[in-house]
Order: sequence, then C-alpha cells, then structure tokens
Amino acid sequence: MQITDKMAVSIHYTLTNDQGEVLDSSIGNEALSYLHGMGNIITGLEQALLNKVVGDKFKVRIEPEDGYGAFDESKVQVLARELFSGVDAIEPGMQFHADLGEGHSVITVINVEGDEITVDANHPLAGEALIFDVEVMAIRPASAEEIAHGHIHGEGGHHH
Repeated sequence: MQITDKMAVSIHYTLTNDQGEVLDSSIGNEALSYLHGMGNIITGLEQALLNKVVGDKFKVRIEPEDGYGAFDESKVQVLARELFSGVDAIEPGMQFHADLGEGHSVITVINVEGDEITVDANHPLAGEALIFDVEVMAIRPASAEEIAHGHIHGEGGHHH
C-alpha cells in the first residue's frame, strides 16, 4: 500500500537543521500519525512522503517555502508592556497566544527594554531549511469520519 491522499500514515522522524542540531524527534515516543493530503504536516514533508510504502526510510531537506515559510521581518513588532496585563515578569523566550488579525498565532518575546516588548510572530522555524530523517511505520485508508474531520483519530492521532 502506497501513501496517497486520504491515507492515515504513521511515521517516525528526526528533524535537524543545517547545523545538524536535533530540533524535534518522535524516536522514543509514539509515531506521528497524520492524514495525508489534508495539510496536517508541512507541504515539503507531505510531498516527500507521497507514494512511499511501509518500511521506507529516507532523508529529505525541505526549503523554508515548503516548510514554515520565509522569515518575515514585518512579524517582528515592539509592543507596549500594558498589552501584557496580568503578566508580572516578561522575559525573552516567553511565548503568548495572540490574535494578530490573521487568526491566532504564537508570539515569542525576543527583547525587553523598559516598557517596550519586542515580539516575533514568525514560526520559530521560519526561514530555516529542515532536514527530516523519516521511516514509514504504517499506512491505512482513513475512515469517512476522519476524512470529514480532516485529521485522524485514535492512536497517535490528536482530536482537537
């Protein structure tokens, strides 16, 4: 059975950057399960998995435009401290959910100077090439309910 649209797929992966640093890995945890063709995972990885079969192992380098996008300077903004009401200590590295008019996203504090808080709404991996080392663990047809919901349910699947 090959990976095609509307298949429930389970993979193990290790994600590294160009410097060889491990950014994320499913090794030692449950395999990542997703519904192919529904945008559940980044475009470049989905394209690389198309037509693969159980047991396939491969490494793929994904450019930013097929990953989390290019780094967008306009998403770096200086905000006033009063926008963070109820937060006593604001430090670089802290993350907050924010509504930036394009739906909710996560912003990361990158600098604090007095009452000026510099935040970055880019994905932390924006602008980075991503290297995935992947093994295909399982493939099955998705159920009609999973297809209707746009993601898989059950083991390794996350129901939002």
